[in-house]
Amino acid sequence: MTVQISDYPIKPIPFTQVAISDNFWRPRIDTAVQVTIPYDFEKCEETGRIDNFAKAGGLMDGAHQGIFFDDSDVFKVVEGAAYALQIAPNGELDRYLDDLIEKFAAAQEDDGYLYTARTIDPDKAPAPCGPERWSNLRVNHELYNVGHMYEASIAHFEATGKRNFLDIAIKNAELIDAVFGPDKRREVPGHQEIELALVRLYRVSGDERHLKLAKFFLDERGRANGREVYGPYCQDHRPVTEQPEAVGHAVRAGYMYAGMTDIAATMADAEYAAAVCALWENVVGKKLALTGGLGARHEGEAFGDDYELPNLTAYNETCAAQANILWNQRMFLLTGEAKYIDVLERSLYNGFLAGIGMDGRSFYYVNPLACDGEYRFNRAKELTRQPWYDCSCCPTNVVRLLPSLSGYVYACGDQEVYVNLYMSGKAALRLGDSDITIEQRTDYPWSGEIELDLTIAEPATFALRLRRPSFAKGQPLPSDLYRYLKESNEPVTLTVDGAPTPIEPRNGYIEISRRWSGTSRINLRLPMPIRRVIAHPAVADLDRMVALERGPLVYALEQVDNGSGLLEYALTNGGQLSAEHEPDLLGGVTVIRGEAVAAGGQTLPFTAVPYYAWGHRDVGEMTVWLRRR
Repeated sequence: MTVQISDYPIKPIPFTQVAISDNFWRPRIDTAVQVTIPYDFEKCEETGRIDNFAKAGGLMDGAHQGIFFDDSDVFKVVEGAAYALQIAPNGELDRYLDDLIEKFAAAQEDDGYLYTARTIDPDKAPAPCGPERWSNLRVNHELYNVGHMYEASIAHFEATGKRNFLDIAIKNAELIDAVFGPDKRREVPGHQEIELALVRLYRVSGDERHLKLAKFFLDERGRANGREVYGPYCQDHRPVTEQPEAVGHAVRAGYMYAGMTDIAATMADAEYAAAVCALWENVVGKKLALTGGLGARHEGEAFGDDYELPNLTAYNETCAAQANILWNQRMFLLTGEAKYIDVLERSLYNGFLAGIGMDGRSFYYVNPLACDGEYRFNRAKELTRQPWYDCSCCPTNVVRLLPSLSGYVYACGDQEVYVNLYMSGKAALRLGDSDITIEQRTDYPWSGEIELDLTIAEPATFALRLRRPSFAKGQPLPSDLYRYLKESNEPVTLTVDGAPTPIEPRNGYIEISRRWSGTSRINLRLPMPIRRVIAHPAVADLDRMVALERGPLVYALEQVDNGSGLLEYALTNGGQLSAEHEPDLLGGVTVIRGEAVAAGGQTLPFTAVPYYAWGHRDVGEMTVWLRRR
């Protein structure tokens, strides 16, 4: 295979060059670093996940504990911990990671193989592992596990400069490259992840074999080539560039689409680029929950049919929201279009953030848009947030994103600086030969007032692009899947150094193109009226239903604020709604208040809180969608 090496035309500003300081995200990041990462490591120790590596390495005796793919949970927490080290050096954490890496090295077999569920006792490996290496790739997560290992090893190398973990990963990748390929073993993993991890490994190693292997695993999907294909659940029913819609397990799909976007960019593959654009249109136009969640069905943790978007029974796994964020970030870097960040933002503030409790120690695996007080989630026996799960992919995944969140705020093209997310803080970046500092001040998402000071050492000409979110363009999402019930006449306004400035739209951004010098102050005002949202008529479950939004946030009614019977509440089209900030509620939130009509016809006051904040108080009913009358 001849590789045409290219890259994303837009580069994110690394999270190490951006410091978030606002009152919304900074506490969540600090909690992830100070509470969730240590807590996840503690749980990995308690449940035998870490001991499995010691057992595989002959450092202790005993049988494998837990699920056959539990190695991946440890790797994901290590990745988050490596990001935490880049935010704030921590000698104790650094030493803890080195101790873990010694266990990983001991568990790795001489030829590079690393899979504790088999290595501990090959004759008594859990049944899903298969009788020998690579014999049950459909379900055994052999390749999925090491994909997360590659990502963790790269984060650790970038944080510390040490190669002790990276060398383990590269040795494993060399083994897999020796086993799989067009003239070797022609099989694919049932659960995608290694594909995007191999692209990331290529960026660090410079070894084109890693890039070729990533594309091989993607190219091979949907093609028999001497094996039985796995079907739609694993996105293995057709070649990836010929899949017309999102189907199957939503997390697997999201990771695959992210990897396909990497190939589209890194190998300048137009066919892959066209495929991911078409898949994105299908997801955002027909299969995305209002909260940015993916996966309508509990069965298979899967996408449903087009316009299958239930309220009470929606699945919307937290990991799927994270995969959606990873994919949409890549789509933006490929195209420079704001619509991808619009979807990223919706998933981030709603579908993802709902999955982790404010205490950093409680989680939701499943994120439905309603709760009747009785319906039991597939992954939890209680309606309350859970401290851990037997399958704990979600609690260990969230710590990969939060410590690195600042890397999603800004990006640069050849002659453009993009402001994608609105969060108070400071960034240092370089565009061409120019050193630029951006200081952002805002109370977003509660307020749409954003102030930026852009300082440049030497005068330079370039375009500053400020994202104009979908809600400020008159639509919930960049598709017709949802729409606002009424138009808003409140304008977006912009001033530069105090002078009113015309709004110049470009690919969903407000562009300010000029010769910059010294310090310039930019003030952007995004109106945040309360909006009533309705779904496309083809969404049968949401027929004659209405939801509430303000800015990037979706709102929900909880029983603790409103009493029971919420799923029968109706909202009139013209009823008065008001927003009020409650600094002592749920860490400080803006609530929406109004009047609803109960099942008996009586009018009752209601209070709605941001969806991400539900489930932190008493157990009870909740709903995002209300009846419309």
